[in-house]
Amino acid sequence: MPYVNFRITKEGATAEQKLELIKGATELLQRVLNKNPATTFVIIDEVETDNWGIGYDNVTTLRARAAEKAQGG
Repeated sequence: MPYVNFRITKEGATAEQKLELIKGATELLQRVLNKNPATTFVIIDEVETDNWGIGYDNVTTLRARAAEKAQGG
């Protein structure tokens, strides 16, 4: 009974994109490990960018800095 857990930042992934992740992970496990899709579980956790840290900052801060830099600031 395979279990796959994706954790992504909550930044607008669409239902279609999430379904593509679910289908892709399920197909990969079936193709590579011959796992039964009917017993394959795929979970997608969306994490607020305030709660996802990289280095010393959270993603909210990093995204704001990148936007500022892109605008020439």
